[in-house]
Amino acid sequence: MSIGSVLALLREEFPDVTISKIRFLEAEGLISPERAPSGYRRFSTADCERLRFVLTAQRDRYLPLKVIKEQLDAIDEGTGATSSGNTRLLSSARGTVAPATDFGTRGDRVSRESLIDRTGVEAAFVTELQRNGLLTPGPAGFFDEDAIRLVEAAAALAAYGLETRHLRAFKVSADREAGLVAQIASPIAKGRGTGARDRAEELVREIAALSVTLHTQLVKAAVRDVLD
Repeated sequence: MSIGSVLALLREEFPDVTISKIRFLEAEGLISPERAPSGYRRFSTADCERLRFVLTAQRDRYLPLKVIKEQLDAIDEGTGATSSGNTRLLSSARGTVAPATDFGTRGDRVSRESLIDRTGVEAAFVTELQRNGLLTPGPAGFFDEDAIRLVEAAAALAAYGLETRHLRAFKVSADREAGLVAQIASPIAKGRGTGARDRAEELVREIAALSVTLHTQLVKAAVRDVLD
């Protein structure tokens, strides 16, 4: 298949995929389509399945390409799952830059009522989270699956006596980390080269994963000091 045919095949499942994105993944060594004598890329069915694997891992697990490549290498070497086991492989994907907790899919839209029902918290608790800037709905007023995990975590911390106003420190820290990531990624995203935005997005994934891992280790070290 030509790169245009591959794009048409994947677009329904991955609306944001572009020819630039496919070329970027090739440049990063995730796929290796053959080249016709004329120089055009020729993709096989296996190449398409490999692309689908990569795009699914990025969209649903928010995994950096380094981690995804580790999984693909395992498949190539026969030590990982086959294409029929991709879901299981993705669910257990870890690596040196894997996030301590998954940057999961945003999922379907969740109304405020559904958010309260699924988390079992009081409406006033959700209001307090919003008032303190910890929880923000989308432009249409809906939340996502990440919001559910956030509310559940906040409620669990509240059970230990941490009020929502105490949790603002976490928000301030997260915003500072995001600002640092933006300083690094923004110039790359604004570059004129082909695939500049794709490189910037991949950089954000890697830095965010490392940031979460570093934060987790720092908290663990600090907690050990407290216990000692």
